[in-house]
Amino acid sequence: MTESPALNHHALLELARARMPFGKYQGVRLIDLPEPYVVWFAGQGFPEGKLGEQLRTIYEIKVNGLEYLFEPLR
Repeated sequence: MTESPALNHHALLELARARMPFGKYQGVRLIDLPEPYVVWFAGQGFPEGKLGEQLRTIYEIKVNGLEYLFEPLR
C-alpha cells in the first residue's frame, strides 16, 4: 500500500516550509495562513498546480483542526 501525497513525510516537510508566493500574505508559510483566507480560496477555487494542491491540503488540515500536526515541524 502506498501513502497518499498528503500523508507522505517528505510532502509534509515540504508543505511546512512552503510560503505564499503572492498577495496579502506573500512570504507567509502556508501552514500559518489564517483559516478564513484558506476557506476563501476553497470557495473561489484553488490555483492550478502544486500551490493549489498544497493549499487544498492546508484547507483540509485547518478545517479538521489538525494544525497541531505541524508543531514538531516548525
